[in-house]
Amino acid sequence: MSEEKIIRLDMGHLDGDTHKDSNRAILCLGIESSCDETSAAIVDSDRNILSHIIYSQIPEHQKYGGVVPELAARAHILAIDEVIKQTLEKAGKNISDIDVIAATAGPGLIGGVLVGWMAATGIAQSTNKPLVAVNHLEGHALVPRLHASAANGKDGSMSVEFPYLLMLASGGHCQILLVRGVGEYELIGQTLDDSAGEAFDKVAKMLGLGYPGGPVVDKRAGMGNSKAFNFPRPLCDKPGCDFSFSGIKTAARTFLDKQTAPYSEDFINDFCASFQAAVVDCIINRLTNALNDERVKNTAPKTLVVAGGVAKNSAIRAAMEKLAAENAMLFAAPPMNLCTDNGAMIAWAGIENYKLGRIVHGPIAPRPRWPLTEL
Repeated sequence: MSEEKIIRLDMGHLDGDTHKDSNRAILCLGIESSCDETSAAIVDSDRNILSHIIYSQIPEHQKYGGVVPELAARAHILAIDEVIKQTLEKAGKNISDIDVIAATAGPGLIGGVLVGWMAATGIAQSTNKPLVAVNHLEGHALVPRLHASAANGKDGSMSVEFPYLLMLASGGHCQILLVRGVGEYELIGQTLDDSAGEAFDKVAKMLGLGYPGGPVVDKRAGMGNSKAFNFPRPLCDKPGCDFSFSGIKTAARTFLDKQTAPYSEDFINDFCASFQAAVVDCIINRLTNALNDERVKNTAPKTLVVAGGVAKNSAIRAAMEKLAAENAMLFAAPPMNLCTDNGAMIAWAGIENYKLGRIVHGPIAPRPRWPLTEL
């Protein structure tokens, strides 16, 4: 990360207008703009979300069946100032009340990342506030420590402690990570091709169910027969913890090509249920292998965590909850509103890094790719 120039200092030696009252909670303004949500939030170090604004671009992208990077970047430019303004107003705070600024510096669609990062940089420089460059994936990885839902669905009912085993699944990523601490991530397994979220979106598009596909596939699956059709379970007969979802997606396409459209409602429900069951089986198979991996066994994490947009999927949450119980582990997931991209997760990751003295000094280059293992 030579281009980032991220300096790690003792908290007593941070430059600028820093948090001087150790008895008062740290306030962080977090900004997220890596894909199709322009979001900002103010979070404190006592795990309170004072305000949280999300401007979703989904309506702009639905007619294209997916995110158009150029349109996304333009929408971020138009929305960012108002989103930040509303975030401060809703919290009843002025920028002078904020102790630290945090923003996504990658990975993501680089046009969008630049919009949020430049906004954060401008605020930090003009107010002499410390600035934290947050890895978007670390935002997802740490947000269960801000608020987590137990199996009973009570938000904030759990305190997720390090270390934990994390399934991070979204539209662009699918990884199993051993989370030892802030900035300490060991990759146990990852997708070799498509992510789980991408597979859901593409199958939804094949069926004409619209974008984003994950939520509608999950809903339709709940009304269908998961044993109606037999989809492959790639790599489930192989050792290791890596995923492959491309084969399931291809099998879905091949099967649909042999059917006559328009499809009946029952057919769509059964198709979604059968497809989702295959994805869930693959995830549980790989996680089972991960729990038996020597690196994981030697670390002995007490909690199995799912995060990212796909963490909203009811079948995946239920299956992982069951797997955790079978292995005498706790299960945790962010509440639904913190699964998809959001400013609160960036603010919390900003606080976690700031408390360790990880701030930015000088200009940095935001990154379209930034693996967690490079932190």
